[in-house]
Amino acid sequence: MGQAHRVAILGATGAVGAELIALLEERDFPVSSLKLLASPRSAGQTRTFQGEALKVDVVSETAFQDVDLVLASAGGSVSKTWAPKAVKAGAVVIDNSSAYRMDPKVPLIVPEVNPDAVTQHQGIIANPNCTTILMNVVVWPLHQRQPVQRMIASTYQSASGAGARAMEEVKIQAQAVLNGDPPPTEIFPYPLAFNLFPHNSDLNSQGYCTEEMKMVQETRKIFSVPDMRISVTCVRVPVLRAHSEAINLEFTQPFEVAQARSILQQAPGVKLVEDWQANYFPMPIDASGRDEVLVGRIRQDISHANGLELWLSGDQIRKGAALNAVQIAELLVERQLLKPATVTMASA
Repeated sequence: MGQAHRVAILGATGAVGAELIALLEERDFPVSSLKLLASPRSAGQTRTFQGEALKVDVVSETAFQDVDLVLASAGGSVSKTWAPKAVKAGAVVIDNSSAYRMDPKVPLIVPEVNPDAVTQHQGIIANPNCTTILMNVVVWPLHQRQPVQRMIASTYQSASGAGARAMEEVKIQAQAVLNGDPPPTEIFPYPLAFNLFPHNSDLNSQGYCTEEMKMVQETRKIFSVPDMRISVTCVRVPVLRAHSEAINLEFTQPFEVAQARSILQQAPGVKLVEDWQANYFPMPIDASGRDEVLVGRIRQDISHANGLELWLSGDQIRKGAALNAVQIAELLVERQLLKPATVTMASA
């Protein structure tokens, strides 16, 4: 396995934190010790890793001593506070929040797209937004064959994007509606069960919400095409886990559907799901728990000779967050960009 590393997870009790713990074990990441960190509200809970019950500690000034790698998924304000302290203590931080994504000094990485950017970090690496990751994994191999001139995306985002409590709220809302009672709204501003609404992040002066602009700006940075023409509409839908996206791509010349299908069949992190006779294409229920982004319904845009239409579904918690972060960590290990630990866990 080579050198092992001392890892901390900041935000260990959230939905993404739980997935990070599971993935480190599932993918046999070289962990010598694992420290679980969260807010005082969650401290004292336990989580299991490699058969051992680990206590969740409160994040503090001394929490990052003797840590080589921090996987952070606790929100932007938390990352702004603690990521610099972790770096100062000698750790590399892979941050799942939006805090550093557009910082020009911080690499923003989807390993299937721009793995070499990992060498440019100065202590912090940003994990892109979930919808950005899913879209980029699918669009990049096509963009490599023929540069995308314009991209139009519509998202169908599950409750999981708002965390574990949001997923639970949708279940409660659904039961309330079935019972004829008013659905409670604590996490979401409106009922999501048996309903949908445009993404509720803040709107800018042009009428685009924060979530939509994340996809635009982050894709431009990851693809290194700062003027790429992209427009997005993000919608929250009553699905528990896994996001879906309808994507329209415009190229400078026609892109054969058969060629696009062949490219995506071979693309890393992608699985082609198409049964045209059965009208069976990617669905969130199939994407949940999967590492790959499912893509299908690839077809010629009948409104534009140089256009392609496609549909995808991907697990927001997994590839859209935790898996992408762990894959970035694996890049750091492969390229020997992490300090090796000197002490190993008793269970290791």
